[in-house]
Amino acid sequence: MMSLSTTAPNNITDCQAHNPVLYKFYAAVMIVIFILALPLNASVLHLFIFKLKFWKSNSNIIFLFNVVLADILLLICLPIKIHNFINEQRRSEENFICKGMLFMLFLNRGASIAFLTVTSIDRYYNVVHPGRKNLLKALKNSPYISISIWVLLLPLTIPTMMRNFDCCNSLDNDNMTNTEASWEAKTENIVREAVFFTQILIPFIILVYCTVRIVNRLKKKTVGDKTKLRRAVLLVTAVMVVFSFCFLPCTIARMVLLFFRVKGHAYYKEYHELNAEAVFDGLMVLSYLDCLLDPVVYCFCSTKFKALYVSKYLSFCVKETPEQISSSTGNATQPERNKVI
Repeated sequence: MMSLSTTAPNNITDCQAHNPVLYKFYAAVMIVIFILALPLNASVLHLFIFKLKFWKSNSNIIFLFNVVLADILLLICLPIKIHNFINEQRRSEENFICKGMLFMLFLNRGASIAFLTVTSIDRYYNVVHPGRKNLLKALKNSPYISISIWVLLLPLTIPTMMRNFDCCNSLDNDNMTNTEASWEAKTENIVREAVFFTQILIPFIILVYCTVRIVNRLKKKTVGDKTKLRRAVLLVTAVMVVFSFCFLPCTIARMVLLFFRVKGHAYYKEYHELNAEAVFDGLMVLSYLDCLLDPVVYCFCSTKFKALYVSKYLSFCVKETPEQISSSTGNATQPERNKVI
């Protein structure tokens, strides 16, 4: 099997990208993502602030505003990643920048996942248990739940800032000796990896459960309006697609990389680990497509957002004029305008 690497380095924990052509391709993909996603998310942010006035809207709009905020903060980090890859580096050689990038990645990706998951859970309760009281239903109209999510995410980023480590690599046995310091480093690495996996796998399990229950609820409903249920199914399905396409591949690739890093032996470890590193870095680039796919989720979550976005930026794609859409939106009653389905 042909290796992705062009050389076999003596130390595989350095920051060098050992297949420069491949990493320049990754950089080109990130440039395209950045060029497309930045104006898209900026336009979405503009609608949330100046049109929807998210602070006066219902909870789902507030949750979605936090998702787009997390996406924009993540996009700000992409130029640094692009610069590193173009200069044939997997990570920055500056420890501060390396840790800072990990901090932003953990925080913003965690926030995006958390708010999308909370939105799906809220939809689950509205559809499957419409009359049942729950903590989310009691607090969802308060901005404090959004603030609490951001605050609770901060401790999860602490493992990324705890110890100096070569090029942000974790669980590298080659550079560790059987000393007390090495065991401390291993413990911190394990905590860091645990945070990486739990912030993706646990929400994914919750989303699978919510999706299955909502779909079963739709199948059992024999009479009455099924529109609300169908829209709920579309929403949770869209979130599941984002997770499955953007986050699960890099999670699986991370597992494979850690397996070779911990269990690999001698000469073959270098080649297998280098291949796994290249695949993992490429799938991490794929995860940044989340910034392009999230606006699709917004459309399924809020019909008002969809109508406003189409009328403001995509009016040339529909037969209705912006005035007609605005008029139809304006003629709705206040409860209907604020209703998010």
